[in-house]
Amino acid sequence: MYNNSERRKFDPAKSDSSKSANSFEWPFRLNFYDKSPWYEVSLEDFERYALDRLRVLAEIESSFARNRSWEELKSVTTRQCKDHIPLNSSSASTVDTQTERRNDHLGHFVLRLAFCRSEDLRRRFVKAETALFRVRYESDDTKERELFLQSRDFKWTEVNSEEKLQYASELKGLGIQQPEEGVPTTERLYKVRWTQVPDLVNKRRVLLKDGCAYVPSKEQLSIVLRAFEANLENALDSTARSIMRMDGDTRLTEILNHMSRGFVAGVASEYSGPATGDEIRADMVDDLAKRHFPLCMRNLHECLVRDRHLKHFGRLQYGLFLKVLGLSIDEAIAFWRKSFSNLTDDKFNKEYKYNIRHSFGLEGKRANYPAKSCQQILLTDKPGPSDCHGCPYRHFAPDNLQTSLLATYSSQGLTSTDLAEVMRTVKEGHYHVACTRVFEITHAAAGVKKGDGIGEGESVTHPNQYAAKSIEIEKAQRGDAMAVE
Repeated sequence: MYNNSERRKFDPAKSDSSKSANSFEWPFRLNFYDKSPWYEVSLEDFERYALDRLRVLAEIESSFARNRSWEELKSVTTRQCKDHIPLNSSSASTVDTQTERRNDHLGHFVLRLAFCRSEDLRRRFVKAETALFRVRYESDDTKERELFLQSRDFKWTEVNSEEKLQYASELKGLGIQQPEEGVPTTERLYKVRWTQVPDLVNKRRVLLKDGCAYVPSKEQLSIVLRAFEANLENALDSTARSIMRMDGDTRLTEILNHMSRGFVAGVASEYSGPATGDEIRADMVDDLAKRHFPLCMRNLHECLVRDRHLKHFGRLQYGLFLKVLGLSIDEAIAFWRKSFSNLTDDKFNKEYKYNIRHSFGLEGKRANYPAKSCQQILLTDKPGPSDCHGCPYRHFAPDNLQTSLLATYSSQGLTSTDLAEVMRTVKEGHYHVACTRVFEITHAAAGVKKGDGIGEGESVTHPNQYAAKSIEIEKAQRGDAMAVE
């Protein structure tokens, strides 16, 4: 199914425009993903389109954890989809919709392989995918959506006029009014087994008769969503039973394990850009740390000031962060030399200077290493009892975390009242959501509201992303004056 060769892509210029939509491989924007990929793809595409989709699903899960309203979730997801997994309607004449749908199809099935391995992952995947389907359903072209619904068997029967008249009084109780006495309502009604719409039954939004539910057209989406969920749940169960056949291919299992770990962390996106366009000096770091750093980097900075030393993984995590923040190699050497003030010049040059240069790509294999993302900090190099690296939201004991949060951010507006909400998300394992909420609270004075995240509702996924936005906000407050002087 997958190899390193590239199969042809759909070429709309070679297609017969006179053919019906059903003659294409993916006739509709909406998809129940019934058919597994039969085409060959490269390993690069295998990973790329799955990661694009994972970024969107991770933000959807973050939205649930942050108790966003449906409209807020829909708005954030729509923006994420536009950036990562665009999917246009068939009427978009200037877009290769078949390639878009192929990539969407591929990404979904790769993530199935990654998230079928445990009950918790399957549950979270179904919930996020169902929300994504609903966002697309509600924004779909009306005519195309109707054609999609007609193409599938949802096991519903449209109620005829006689049956509507028979239950006219009961239907009126559902808010379905008759246009005039003796004439049935023009609103469509669908009859399904009540087990297909348990949510509507629970909310008393349907008429129940002889084991069937009479569903108004305005509630039709519930039937569709439940069918989507059931279809995906069954598919994940089937995939889980056959996944062992792939365990021998280390190329694929390594990619899939990375993705499933990323979903557990609740983080998928990366941040590769510098925090600011400004170069910073060694003597600026202490002030920047107090005003702009996330808790993980604040903790590393305070440990460094206190102990005049950091262990290897702490130096690596903090050093790469500072490099991306804008600390040049010369300033980095000056910063670490001053910080390790209890060492002689000879010991510092022999044991530490090489590693600093190495992280800038000036020694060894000369790779320009990026700063660590939240996902990497959460899931790799677990800190020991005397270590300072890692994510405080995950690795600190609850009492220590609360004490640290108040000590670090009380001067920026965080109060003990805010801790209940932050600790709830920590307890649920949504560490990046807790960090995002702290960002919102500590930047409230600058106009950041709950739900804004680091911009347009996006959650924190990288320490440098946090610092970049904080510096940007301060610059804006100063009227574009330099935030670091």
